[in-house]
Amino acid sequence: MAIAGSILILGLALLSCVADGALGRHIGLSHRRGLIDGSGAEVTVFDVTQHGAKADDHTDNAVAFIQTWRAACDSGVPAKLVIPVGTFLTGPVVFQGPCKSTEPIVFEVQGKVKATSDLSEYSSGQWILFEIINGLTLNGGGAFDGQGGAVWKYNDCHQNKQCQPLPSSIKLSKVHNSDIHGISSFDSKYFHMHVTDCSNIWVHDVNLTAPANSPNTDGIHISNSDGVNVTSSQIGTGDDCISIGQGSTNVLISQVFCGPGHGISVGSLGKYNNEEDVNGILVTNCTLHNTTNGLRIKTYAASQPSQALNITFKDITMDSVKNPIIIDQKYGSRKSEPSRVKISNVHYQNIKGTSTSDVAVSFLCSSLVPLRSSRACGHRFSLHRPEKHDSLGFMSECKSYIGWHAEPSMSLTIFSSISRSNYCLHQM
Repeated sequence: MAIAGSILILGLALLSCVADGALGRHIGLSHRRGLIDGSGAEVTVFDVTQHGAKADDHTDNAVAFIQTWRAACDSGVPAKLVIPVGTFLTGPVVFQGPCKSTEPIVFEVQGKVKATSDLSEYSSGQWILFEIINGLTLNGGGAFDGQGGAVWKYNDCHQNKQCQPLPSSIKLSKVHNSDIHGISSFDSKYFHMHVTDCSNIWVHDVNLTAPANSPNTDGIHISNSDGVNVTSSQIGTGDDCISIGQGSTNVLISQVFCGPGHGISVGSLGKYNNEEDVNGILVTNCTLHNTTNGLRIKTYAASQPSQALNITFKDITMDSVKNPIIIDQKYGSRKSEPSRVKISNVHYQNIKGTSTSDVAVSFLCSSLVPLRSSRACGHRFSLHRPEKHDSLGFMSECKSYIGWHAEPSMSLTIFSSISRSNYCLHQM
């Protein structure tokens, strides 16, 4: 069947309820700004060039950066570290707290910070690390150049499961109350940004880019963190624009333009032992353009037990997306042992746009812990091509109640390889 230009209209309406946790527990943005802007006290500026940094594009400025950070962090006064206009080369750097001032420390990048390309320098898995900081503002209008193009050829993780990942560009670990805005990251070696073991993080008005064929260049990966908001940003990469990993709770993704890339994903989950649950995810008012996937939940087969629950996708526009909606509980493997990650209370509302494949919705669920939706909420699902009569498909291997309502005007295609006993179209 002809697929390009197919109009996908997913009106998945929440009729009478709001997903607990996904819509009601995010910290308001005005309150969030109050946590991180400080009291307006006079700020002391610490310029990296005053500590020996050189914008000559060949001096490794790691030592100068660390010395400047220590002076600012240990000063006990409201402090701003400034990287001025120019190109500053640096290898891996750790900006570690806690800092002595009660005010948030400001890290202002006005110029370009450029990574070294010798992988032997990167033993810790990241390039720029902020850790153990309560109150951090990262801004300035500058850019982080990860120099990924020089090393992507060494990434063999697609064929070597025991591979050593390349270093992420920016990592936040044990950072609390942080505002990151007005910066760019391009050509990261691995993730552009990794947020882990953090709370109350607001990322907004950032631009993260890498070529569509660059491996594992996720825009933002979130794990084991609470209260992360990503808003008003543009992300185009070779992997997930945003990936929400284990232990993530109360995450808001809003007004993000994603593309190219692999879409917005919850997961992958269940790869490692003792993973924490994912709970309270809201993805809203986002646009996905020319991505291989749209909204995806992915868990490994033969995984350890955990949960992903209270997940809401609403008001999403998709333009030329290959796989608009996916739940894949056999991700990374086709082992016979089922996934033990339990998925429940997943809600879709007002998803619309164009699909470039004939399967608009694909659910590959676990036979051990079947997908469970809230019966208190109603869903509406329709696929429509007003200019032609051929239809898009809904493919499901889920054996549990999933609560889809098929509009009377919809022509729904279920592939012959999928038994009708494995899906349910529930009449409202």
